[in-house]
Amino acid sequence: MPPSLQLRQYQQAAVDNWFANQGRGTLKMATGSGKTITALAIATELYNKINLQVLLVICPYCHLVNQWARESEKFGLKPILAFDSARSWQNKLAASLYEVRSSSRASLTGDRGFLTIITTNATLMLDTLQSQIRYFPEKTLIIGDEVHNLGAPRLGQSLPRNIGLRLALSATPERHFDEQGTEAILDYFGPVLQPELTLADAIRQKALVHYLYYPILVELTAAETRKYSYLTKKIGWALWGEEKVEENDALTTLLMQRSRLIGAAANKLTALRELMMHRLHTAHTLFYCGDGSIEAGARRSNNRQLTETAKLLGSELGYRVNTYTAATPVAERERLRQQFESGELQGLVAIRCLDEGVDIPAIRNAVILASSSNPRQFIQRRGRILRPHPGKERATLFDMIVLPPDLGRESLEVERNLLRKELKRFLEFADLADNAGEARVKLLQIQRRYGLLDI
Repeated sequence: MPPSLQLRQYQQAAVDNWFANQGRGTLKMATGSGKTITALAIATELYNKINLQVLLVICPYCHLVNQWARESEKFGLKPILAFDSARSWQNKLAASLYEVRSSSRASLTGDRGFLTIITTNATLMLDTLQSQIRYFPEKTLIIGDEVHNLGAPRLGQSLPRNIGLRLALSATPERHFDEQGTEAILDYFGPVLQPELTLADAIRQKALVHYLYYPILVELTAAETRKYSYLTKKIGWALWGEEKVEENDALTTLLMQRSRLIGAAANKLTALRELMMHRLHTAHTLFYCGDGSIEAGARRSNNRQLTETAKLLGSELGYRVNTYTAATPVAERERLRQQFESGELQGLVAIRCLDEGVDIPAIRNAVILASSSNPRQFIQRRGRILRPHPGKERATLFDMIVLPPDLGRESLEVERNLLRKELKRFLEFADLADNAGEARVKLLQIQRRYGLLDI
């Protein structure tokens, strides 16, 4: 353990409960509350208690591999990063594995070999890694980071059955509309352990900072309203007579199409212009975009919201920004992160790759242009800006919420049911803000329009 590191009370409780559960379990802890540190503390204790020999960490993305590497080095580990070309790590892994197995046989010499390997979900499925995992010793700990991803069938089948010590990490281990996948995760890694740490708990324990929350209500254009109305009617028909909504593929497709339409609503750019014209002096701002296109009206072609947002901020308003996406090379991401932290860049315009695990605690402000109906993404996105950072006392979050158009009585009940869950999350987030009363008043407009005052 790094001498300067003192585990918080809930982290120590999580460590103790994992051991009490015979070396299995899932830690469900809010984004930014220190899951990585807790996991490395478990590995350290295993090393001291049973001479742990191998630590295998599985992450969904390459940038998380690098983040884990930085954290693990603080614990004196020298990880092998297995995610690029197999040529860069395969031989090194084989040699290190041989050393570890040899040192366990010659343990009387006092030489305790140890191997740390950090890999990606994609690499886990490859024969190059699978062929070596079967030779990992009994004293191996496997950690599944952002574990909800490992519930996908092919990934689940790649998880090694010969490794008994298992730890899963996620703010939201449950998979959206996939009970079977969720069950598979908990069957493999073990149940969710106490303490579960909610966003409110993390703020109260000062693991996350306080925040101000400003919902910005946005109306659809006339063309978007027509498309929305068409999709909503079809959703109503798909719902009719369906007992298990999540198993209806046609319905899921329609909901996704409508969600994309809302995510890329053209008036969000108008609202963004109005907001940022008064905030050009600010820095450390993150702009979350959807991956849909803007219904461009008079324009000849649709442009992705990411491109349009970056153009509006950079070219029109002179706000210093750059884009940050899954296509951005790892080295470039690191450079952008440093420029953002130093203030050289005032903002980053991002899509989904910032939903999971990316650690940029310097974020003080966020503008969410695309709100996800997926509870996991909703929680991840909002938790991302609340990480503590020197001099950061409070974060500010602007949330663009599209007002569903009034489509008449026949669609009202369908809309109310679909909106209820989503609005509940917005209201819960508003209630935790330092300006809860003000945020609640704004959301009251939607509650009134759809008769959801009981939430």
